[in-house]
Amino acid sequence: MKLPHAQAAVVETASADEAQSVDALAAATDLPPETVTGAVFELEEEGLVAVEERVDETVSITEEGREYVEEGLPEVRLYEAALEAGADADPVSMGQVIGASGLEGQAVDIALSNYARKGYGSIDSGEITADPDADPGTDSEANALGELADVTGSDGEESPVDSLETDAETIDTLERRDLLERSETTVRSATLTELGVTELMAGIETAETVGQVTPELLTSGDWEDAAFAEYNVEADAEPAQSGKTHILRQTADRVKDVLVGMGFQEMEGPHVDADFWINDCLFMPQDHPARTHWDRFALAQPTHIDDLPADLVDRVERAHREGVGADGEGYHSPWDEDFARALALRGHTTSLSARYLSGEEIGDLEPPQRFFSVEKVYRNDTLDPTHLLEFFQIEGWVMAEDLSVRDLMGTFEEFYAQFGITDIEFKPHYNPYTEPSFELFGTHPTTGELVEIGNSGIFREEMLEPLGVDCDVMAWGLALERLLMLMYGFEDIRDIHGTLCDLELLRETEVTY
Repeated sequence: MKLPHAQAAVVETASADEAQSVDALAAATDLPPETVTGAVFELEEEGLVAVEERVDETVSITEEGREYVEEGLPEVRLYEAALEAGADADPVSMGQVIGASGLEGQAVDIALSNYARKGYGSIDSGEITADPDADPGTDSEANALGELADVTGSDGEESPVDSLETDAETIDTLERRDLLERSETTVRSATLTELGVTELMAGIETAETVGQVTPELLTSGDWEDAAFAEYNVEADAEPAQSGKTHILRQTADRVKDVLVGMGFQEMEGPHVDADFWINDCLFMPQDHPARTHWDRFALAQPTHIDDLPADLVDRVERAHREGVGADGEGYHSPWDEDFARALALRGHTTSLSARYLSGEEIGDLEPPQRFFSVEKVYRNDTLDPTHLLEFFQIEGWVMAEDLSVRDLMGTFEEFYAQFGITDIEFKPHYNPYTEPSFELFGTHPTTGELVEIGNSGIFREEMLEPLGVDCDVMAWGLALERLLMLMYGFEDIRDIHGTLCDLELLRETEVTY
């Protein structure tokens, strides 16, 4: 039987009794592993060898992980400092404990995010407590890092996952924290079949094959009698990973295309704005809990905006104090122009809507009008699978006569249908600046749970009258990240972007159109 050189070498080297890996065959035949891989696949098609595959999983400790092996996990260091400060008896100032721990920069955030999760204590209102019964010596993540450091040594060699005593959940957690790296390798082994043994016993001849057409081969005419090597298009290739548009940005661009197709124009505006535009113009009382320093990110420098339209400020203040219309009462609560001028990162993009509706941004607008934005907003929320400190909001509003809730619901149904989402549910809600108001919910494709995806309503007269708008305006704020959850089945938006972003998940997720 005649076979190409690589195939003949593999058949002569392989065994019928013991499977040999591609690397072992490559070493024995003095051929590159990729050449042996191609030969093995071709021999399998001929029925001369049987191929087995397995996936070997290994882990290695990262530089950050090795640093924590030396100095201790940030949350453990914070706990030890809290104990020394007496936080096991009474709450202690968090700043005092952080200073004593020696933690700086990102390490502080890491410690705070893992402290309560591991049961070391609690953090509340700037004070920290320590659980005297907590035992850092039983910290599974710290122990796993120590074990991995012992196994891999100082040169950071990879270690098979199966050789570790650490459980899979702890390994997953350390990987999410970028304290270890996990890699998978597909190992292929070949064994001679009965047919392969028969052909080997009968004798294998090497057939000269041509793998590349050259000018010399063509001009000499030798190509007519040459035996050309077959190419296996299913053979493994080195994965190519290159930069590309993030899936969140891809979806944001698609949202813009959909809204433009529905007749909307895009708004633009500052990320840092005066509380006047962010809240006061929305008829949000200045003593509302969402306007405290616990829920907003105020600027340290500069602290206040210089210019605000004086007439509009007067009208907004009057609406807050006295209300609008014959039956209006306002809030009967303090209103301070200095507070209205305070600068902060916008907590919603409705500040853009206020700027545009007032005519201050692009001039007076006559109905009908449709505007939208897909921009980032910032809130001092507690991090969890559905909340981040910054996220993208899909803002939109329609100005027209005689609008109703039915018009608003119909707009949502048309919008979400463009993304294959047809099970939107609505729930009555309260907003200071819309009446009626309702929240939107969609069903998560994986968990089956209802996920809140937005808030909406008809702008109140108390908001529109000071802005100079004398017709109906329906508006909404939708979460772009929640839209991704419904489209792709993501269960934790921290996997999509942020410091805990799962790059492998983003690389492997198939974009939906």
